[in-house]
Amino acid sequence: QLRIVESGGGLVQPGQSLKLSCTLFGAALDSLAIGWFRQAPGKEREGLLCVNKGLVDSEKDRFYISKDYTKNTVYLQINGLESEDTGVYTCAAKLDWSCTANSEVFNYWGQGTEVTVSS
Repeated sequence: QLRIVESGGGLVQPGQSLKLSCTLFGAALDSLAIGWFRQAPGKEREGLLCVNKGLVDSEKDRFYISKDYTKNTVYLQINGLESEDTGVYTCAAKLDWSCTANSEVFNYWGQGTEVTVSS
């Protein structure tokens, strides 16, 4: 059974950088599509980035995903944190290799890690 564990969240100041971890237990990284999602207070969950077998890493604006195969872990690097980045960050996986921002098609979810950006 696939299990996902996120870590790395916390209280940070604007302008700082943060690296979140998504460790998967029970499946290899390249057997899945793995996405990072964020749910800000009072808002719907949104997809940030996704990585799969054919995508070693991915980036969008201030967000960057990378893989560490030795640790079976996917990282989300966030640079230049803003107050709007506050929310619960959750790692999810689905049992095919197609990446999408649609959270409804992801099968497995971690518990999430909370990020609060405040001065």
